Amino acid sequence: MRAVVLVGGEGTRLRPLTFTTPKQLLPVVEVPMLERVVAHLGRHGVDEVVLSIGYRPDAFLAAYPSGTVCGVRLCYAVEPEPLDTAGAIRFAADEAGVDDTFLVVNGDVLTDLDVTGLVAFHRAHGAAATIDLTAVDDPSRYGVVPTDEDGRVLAFVEKPPAGEAPTNLINAGTYVLEPSVLAAIPAGCRVSIERETFPALAAQGVVFASSTSTYWLDTGTPAAYLRAHADLIDGTRPGPPVPGAVELGERVWTLGDPKLEGDVLPCSFVGEGAMVGPGATVRDSVIGAGCVVEPGAAVIRSVLLPGTRVGEGSAVTGSILGHHVVVGDGVTIEPLTVVGDAVTLEPGRRLVDARVPAPE
Repeated sequence: MRAVVLVGGEGTRLRPLTFTTPKQLLPVVEVPMLERVVAHLGRHGVDEVVLSIGYRPDAFLAAYPSGTVCGVRLCYAVEPEPLDTAGAIRFAADEAGVDDTFLVVNGDVLTDLDVTGLVAFHRAHGAAATIDLTAVDDPSRYGVVPTDEDGRVLAFVEKPPAGEAPTNLINAGTYVLEPSVLAAIPAGCRVSIERETFPALAAQGVVFASSTSTYWLDTGTPAAYLRAHADLIDGTRPGPPVPGAVELGERVWTLGDPKLEGDVLPCSFVGEGAMVGPGATVRDSVIGAGCVVEPGAAVIRSVLLPGTRVGEGSAVTGSILGHHVVVGDGVTIEPLTVVGDAVTLEPGRRLVDARVPAPE
């Protein structure tokens, strides 16, 4: 089976990390997000992925020059201009010659969805389109999807006022589609599948939806990106956080042979070649490959991407530091600060809920 993976967005909410790296290539506990998405699809029988790319296609080509990810073939569809979700799906499917039942997923959504089961549901109901739904506490921020008892979609309600949603089940961004859906999308046009294509098809009674309680996370904000890491190391998602990781103590994971002289406390991960110096403290954090936490420093509820150094006596709390950041001695970084790649922070600096460099 083929899958179209939507990776076209610029990741504006994750800036400045996405100034240099498309969000789907950002690591989640050492593994690029896209690889986690594709590996999951591969476990459910997907043998070819069509990447629908709008932003930084060069980065994806450079990351996967062999044209495969996790044993799954890649096909690239680079949009000539932004086409929104439906337009991007139509363009990618046309580029790849998709002519059979296919999947569509968002490249920045992490889920443990039973994709095989969703496809079986789709076929059993003779649907043109099937949508995976997930329950949320506050559906007012999403598009909600009420259905009848058989799973047939009755309507699409975009961001209903608080307390007025007909259901708390929202569109989780995984679809099973028949080629006939492509014919309902004008070629080369900017079209939203959520606001235009699906409502038109639902009026014909051919759109179904299935709800699950499986793990689901849209990683598009700094808080969600932090949570994606935490969920892999605190047991929310089963198994080691990355292949080959070793659990030194309860919920303290390492990869390779990092040098741990300070205190590494649950729930944490320390990557290959990283160092935690004497008197340093790491708690509820991910320390990427080659990172250095110098003596007396503290990293709490944070993520350090590979190659970053935190100076002596510095404290990083509830924040994200990009690749190869250098934090001087005695720096204080407080929630929810995001520092982009290769930034140097002068000694003694204090940042609170900052973006460095600041998005324009």
